[in-house]
Amino acid sequence: MEAVAPVVIVGTAIVRGGLLLAQQRAYPAQDAGLWELPGGRVEPGESDADAVRRECAEELGVRVAVGERVGADVPLPGGKVLRVYAATFADGSPEPHAVEHRALRWVAAPELAAVEWLPADVVLVPALAELLRGYSGGVTGLP
Repeated sequence: MEAVAPVVIVGTAIVRGGLLLAQQRAYPAQDAGLWELPGGRVEPGESDADAVRRECAEELGVRVAVGERVGADVPLPGGKVLRVYAATFADGSPEPHAVEHRALRWVAAPELAAVEWLPADVVLVPALAELLRGYSGGVTGLP
């Protein structure tokens, strides 16, 4: 019997000036007020990188350049998996704005642990801190 591939949910660690972009959930009620990375489900036939670009356009109104993976896959309920990628704004991208979320904020590495993240994103805090510590004007893995 063939193993069924998990449903992939992509997250995006957008970095600018050594800060990470987070967005605050507006719904559902149990998650409202908590913070998460931008992202969403990879659609059939779509690559992870294409999903990152699409989700950032839909949720933030921005264009991003996708870099390397950040951290390991995070198992989610229902056979899903969260897979996070580093990104920066593409040249000429507009400023991000909260389309589907309550608010946006920029977070520095020392503040990451104090943010009220969704449970799946909490798991990634050490990897996100490492990403920000290694920031030197760009994101690893970007052209």
